[in-house]
Amino acid sequence: DVDAVIESGATGIGLYRTEFLFMNSDHFPTEEEQYQAYRVVAEKMKGKPVTIRTMDIGGDKSLPYMELPKEDNPFLGWRAIRVCLDREEILRTQFKALLRASKYGQIKIMLPMIMDIVEVRKARAILEECKKELDEIGKIYDRNIKVGIMVETPSTAIVAYKFAKEVDFFSIGTNDLTQYFLAVDRGNEMVANLYNSFNPAVLEAIQKVIDAAHGANINVSMCGEFAGDKRATKLLLGMGLDSFSMSASSGLTIKKIIRNSNYADAKKFRDLILQQDTPEEVVEKL
Repeated sequence: DVDAVIESGATGIGLYRTEFLFMNSDHFPTEEEQYQAYRVVAEKMKGKPVTIRTMDIGGDKSLPYMELPKEDNPFLGWRAIRVCLDREEILRTQFKALLRASKYGQIKIMLPMIMDIVEVRKARAILEECKKELDEIGKIYDRNIKVGIMVETPSTAIVAYKFAKEVDFFSIGTNDLTQYFLAVDRGNEMVANLYNSFNPAVLEAIQKVIDAAHGANINVSMCGEFAGDKRATKLLLGMGLDSFSMSASSGLTIKKIIRNSNYADAKKFRDLILQQDTPEEVVEKL
């Protein structure tokens, strides 16, 4: 999809979902297979940032060649970073491939489904070990490669200021953040009407995360569907969101809204929206 991204005028890739490399294969992709895939995108983006998320398998995504347990609630179960820290060889292979590809562009590593600072520290320790292994065989890589997290669990959002001291950037995953904050299964038709990122609680959480990031002088992006919703653009701009990540087809529409907005006005608009008590009131004001 990278050619469509370039054609759309995007200034980077906010979310490269690596699980598709795993899902479109009959085996765990090797370090070399992953390296080649990441390198192509890094080279084609010519120095623009490419944020690559580590394997996010579990929840609604499974692998036929990996024996994932049957879980009553897989979205709260063994998935994403939890799988990778339990099966370190998966993460090590991916880290080494990402590091090697970082020689060819501006790659940033993003860890999904983080809910505990210990997870961040464990992952970063593994990354450092991978760097040493590459040093020993003379491989060149970006020694200052940035490592960030997806903010998509309430536990991370509530104490985002603590996580901000541990990572280089935040990316808010509004799809899961909304689902977890509202205790609403977004795939359940019976409660689908309750799933709404315009809920004041979700908006307060987003603002809290952005403020925490800026308090620690790190950037914060958004890679959930909310970032591509034109009703939310001026609000998110007023909240101080640094980067908007969306499907390539939405990029020009959102960019036009941003360029036609005044930041001071957007902040006043944000204040008005955050005073509302219900999602319906929020949408009405928008």
